[in-house]
Amino acid sequence: MEHKAGFVNIVGNPNVGKSTLMNALVGERLSIITSKAQTTRHRILGIVNGDDFQIVLSDTPGIMKPAYKLQESMMEFVKNAFEDADCILYMVELGEKELKNEDFEKRLTFAEVPIIVLINKIDKGDETQLAEAMEHWKQRLPKAEIFAISALENFGVPELLNRILDILPESPAYYPKDALTDKPERFFVNESIREKILIHYKKEIPYSVEIDTEEFFEDETIIRIRSVIMVERETQKGIIIGHKGTAIKRVGVEARKDLEKFFGKQVHLELYVKVNKNWRSDEKQLKRFGYKGENK
Repeated sequence: MEHKAGFVNIVGNPNVGKSTLMNALVGERLSIITSKAQTTRHRILGIVNGDDFQIVLSDTPGIMKPAYKLQESMMEFVKNAFEDADCILYMVELGEKELKNEDFEKRLTFAEVPIIVLINKIDKGDETQLAEAMEHWKQRLPKAEIFAISALENFGVPELLNRILDILPESPAYYPKDALTDKPERFFVNESIREKILIHYKKEIPYSVEIDTEEFFEDETIIRIRSVIMVERETQKGIIIGHKGTAIKRVGVEARKDLEKFFGKQVHLELYVKVNKNWRSDEKQLKRFGYKGENK
C-alpha cells in the first residue's frame, strides 16, 4: 500500500489561530492557546499518523517585526518553516488583509510548494464578509488555494486534512508511528506553566518569563517535577509570587492539573522564581532555552 508523508508548516500573523488548528489536527494540546499574541515562541511539531500516511505539522510563532533578540530567534523559526515544507498553510482571520512582514509576503508569493490560505474564525462573520475575504486573498495570492475554516469549532478541518493528504508526496514515515511530537516531556511542562502565566498576569510579565524544568523524575504512579520561573527583574519576581504566595500557588495548581491529564498520572510540581536579568537579549541564555539552532 502506498504511504504518504511530509511536512506541513503553519504560518501567519500573531493570534490568528495557528495553535488551535494544530491542536485540532493532532488531537492533543501541544501548543499554547490564549487570547494574547506571541504565545508560541518555539517551532512545535505535531504528528498526525494513519495507516498509510504521516503528516508532520509545524506550528510557528506569529509573524512580526522583531524588537529584541528573542523575537529575532522566533522569526528564524518562521523562516525555516518556509524552507523545508511540502505544503504551507498561511492562516489569516476573517477581515485580516495584511501580512506584518513584507519579506514573508514575498516568500508566500514566490514559494515553490503548494500554499493554502486558511481564512479562520469564519464563525465570527457573515457570508458577505467571507466572500469579500476570499476574493481579497485570491487577488493577493493567486497561486494559493483558499479554505474557509473555524479551527475552534472544527469546521472545515476534516476537508483541509483530506486536501493535505492529496498534496503530500509518497514517502515512508519520518518519525515512529506512535510519536505525537518531537518535543521532550520537559518542554510541555514548561509550556503548561507558561500558559498559566499568560492567562493570569498582565502587561510585560508574561513576555519577560521563561521556564526551566530542572528535575523530572517519573515512576509507575507519579511524576515529580521541579521547575524554575525565570524573570528579568526583582519587581517581577514579587508579582509572580503574589501576596503570601497566592499567585504562584494558583499557577502551580492549574499547571499540575493539566499535566496530570497530559501524562495520565499523578504529578507533584514544585515551582520557584529566580531573576535572570535581560535573558531575552542574551545570546547564551537564548541558546540555553532552545531559541538558537533549533530546527526540524
